[in-house]
Amino acid sequence: MSKLRYPIGIQSFTSLIEEGYTYVDKTRFIAQLVTEGKYIFLSRPRRFGKSLLLSTFHAYFDGRRDLFKGLAIDDMDMDWTPTPVLHFDFNVGLYDNPEGLQERLVEFVSTYEIVFGIEQRKDLNVVLRFQNLIKGIYVATGRQVAILVDEYDKPLLGIEDNPEQFEKNQAMLKGFFSNLKSMDEYIRFAILTGVARFSRVSIFSDLNNLHDISMSDQYQEICGWTEDELKEYFKIGIGALAESREESPEQTLDNLRTYYDGYLFSKKGNRLYNPYSVLTALYNKEILPYWFETGTPTFLAKRIRKSGINPDDINGQSRSYEDLIAVGLGTSNVIALMFQTGYLTIDSYDSRRGRYKLRFPNREVEVGFARNLLPLYAPPTKQLGGSFSLENFQDDLYDGDPESFMKRLETLMKDLPGEDHRESTYRAVIYLLCLLSGTEAHAERHSYKGRSDLEVLTPDYVYVFEFKYNKSVGEAMEQLHTRDYAGRYRMDPRKVYLIGANFNEKKQPHILEYDIEVLN
Repeated sequence: MSKLRYPIGIQSFTSLIEEGYTYVDKTRFIAQLVTEGKYIFLSRPRRFGKSLLLSTFHAYFDGRRDLFKGLAIDDMDMDWTPTPVLHFDFNVGLYDNPEGLQERLVEFVSTYEIVFGIEQRKDLNVVLRFQNLIKGIYVATGRQVAILVDEYDKPLLGIEDNPEQFEKNQAMLKGFFSNLKSMDEYIRFAILTGVARFSRVSIFSDLNNLHDISMSDQYQEICGWTEDELKEYFKIGIGALAESREESPEQTLDNLRTYYDGYLFSKKGNRLYNPYSVLTALYNKEILPYWFETGTPTFLAKRIRKSGINPDDINGQSRSYEDLIAVGLGTSNVIALMFQTGYLTIDSYDSRRGRYKLRFPNREVEVGFARNLLPLYAPPTKQLGGSFSLENFQDDLYDGDPESFMKRLETLMKDLPGEDHRESTYRAVIYLLCLLSGTEAHAERHSYKGRSDLEVLTPDYVYVFEFKYNKSVGEAMEQLHTRDYAGRYRMDPRKVYLIGANFNEKKQPHILEYDIEVLN
């Protein structure tokens, strides 16, 4: 396992193997699903290996056993007889117009009609042509068909602001996929993947035989990498990254863990690394938030803003299984959408209550989340520069200068729109700024006497905040003392600051009032 060819962006299993790239062996899951299942649904975040997984299925159904030599599936008793494959990839296409999805479906069906020599019945609608295609392949070859659907939800994501088009695409997908049940006798296996179980119930409402493995303990590791896999397959790469960073391999692994590890999609199991981010970090010899560079989740940020949920209330939310799979059009369950799209992950499961506690998976997600959400709360000309200066704010936090960073916050708050002059907005802005600054930030943190508004931790300093709105700084400071929010830090070697802040719109332009005390 000493290869150093990193398959960044390579989604073809055949190309990956034939060109000598490193492949983290997931074929035991291929064997298990083909042997034990027939209709499978899998939800995983983008850039997590779903396309490569389907390409691996494709190679198996093509009977390419030569590609699987030395892999887990090669030692198993499997049927390698070639199977006709229909592989639909919705990654490509424009779906925000009336013709986009219709044209893409027709393109899929027309291509495979030509490949398998099936009569092109252009007098039929695309749903009936798909039905005719499946049956025609079976009649022509005498073999059942394998159907692979990549990113089934792409025609729905990002068009929630266009309800009419959303409903049309949803109805079209429902009709198209209904063939998976009506054509059952001609189908050997089918798997559909997507970022989210977005409107899953309505699209697949007729498919009561669809097995959703998204939150199954058994398939927790089907996409993404465990730490053992990372160390087994990329030991040399980790060493090279450590050398470039002038630190030990153990320190580098710890930094990779902080930035890219932490994903859990089931009640129990090994936490997973984001493959794309790890590969890019090893190749570039830089640990940076690569996942967010591949796509800005503007639709998600807008839904969070519209939902009324404060950003500083998101980490630590808990939901039932039913809540986590109930995602549709609208903003009512944005927490479930954040979980399904990878911005939240399972922290723990309470079997007595039947609830999953959620958290941000890692540092990369925290930074990306804050960077994309902050512009919806802070003034556009100030949120990352200008007279405010995020870099100076960050320096103040790490240098232990609360007086300076509070003055910077005062400057920033003056420019908030009038309708945003409320405590929740102020708290959201400060929380997002602290996340962006690389600190460890905890909102609404429980103590034995209550919950602090915000606690911010750096290697050398701790800041404990209490916020008030149109009250007084004195009330904020009194609450910090009487409820002993900083009590957990009394034996902490770091310097601890207590900061009481009052957002007073009655004393414009001096909106932000504050006081600072040292605990130890």
